[in-house]
Order: sequence, then C-alpha cells, then structure tokens
Amino acid sequence: MGYIARVPRRALILAAAACCGVAGCGGGSDYANKPRPPSPINVTASISTKKVSISPKTFGAGPIVVVISNQTKTPQVVTLQTQELGGSKPGIKETSTPIAPGDTGTMQVDVRSGDYQVSAKGGVQPASLTVGKERRSAQDQLLQP
Repeated sequence: MGYIARVPRRALILAAAACCGVAGCGGGSDYANKPRPPSPINVTASISTKKVSISPKTFGAGPIVVVISNQTKTPQVVTLQTQELGGSKPGIKETSTPIAPGDTGTMQVDVRSGDYQVSAKGGVQPASLTVGKERRSAQDQLLQP
C-alpha cells in the first residue's frame, strides 16, 4: 500500500489566505473617483401671446431640462441665455428647435450660477431666471445617469 501524505488543515487555510491576499493586491491605482454631476431637474416654461412664464424661477446650478409649452398660434423658438457682461467665462446661449403651435418641446442645458433670460420672438416679454450655487452631487444616488 502506498503512503498518502497528510497536510495539516491549518497549513491549507494559511496557504489559501496568502493566495487571496496576493490576488487582492492590485498595486497602485491612479483611478480618480470624481463625483457625478447633480441630477437633472425639470423646469417648465410656457409661451403666451404676451409673455414667457417659467417655473421654478430660482434653483441651483447643474443640468436642467426645460419643458416648453407653446400656447400661441405661431411656431416659436425659445432662447435661454446669460445676462452677464464682462464675466470670467463665456456666456451661455442655448436655443430650442421650433415648437409648433399648441405643442411642447424640450431643451437640455447645463447652467452655472448667474442670471438668465428666457425669451421667444414676436414681441413676447421674456422671463428672468436666477441660478444659485451648484446643487449636490448625485454620487450616492442609485439609478442616476
């Protein structure tokens, strides 16, 4: 009969732990875990024959989705732009695609702190918008982009 060498259980456990420890050492990683931007918020706007209305009028900086309702009888194009002169960064000016009468459209903008004007053509009074400091990061929120 042959002789079967018996390895102590303690030695096997130590060897397995050492293998796992070595496998877990990934070396120095240069991965920067940068925080996510804030979650986008919806801002609603409506265009009447007299003025542009927007809600909310004040919120924090970050990505927004402007949902625009055209209540006029003509196609409208909405422009959102900063109201700053001589700022340290270039101004923001975003324009929507034409919105048919009685229809809705959307516009996605990443706004920073400052004052903005939301306008439409045809002698319609523009709306003012104030953007405060940046909103909290969406870093620890599940199911976010």
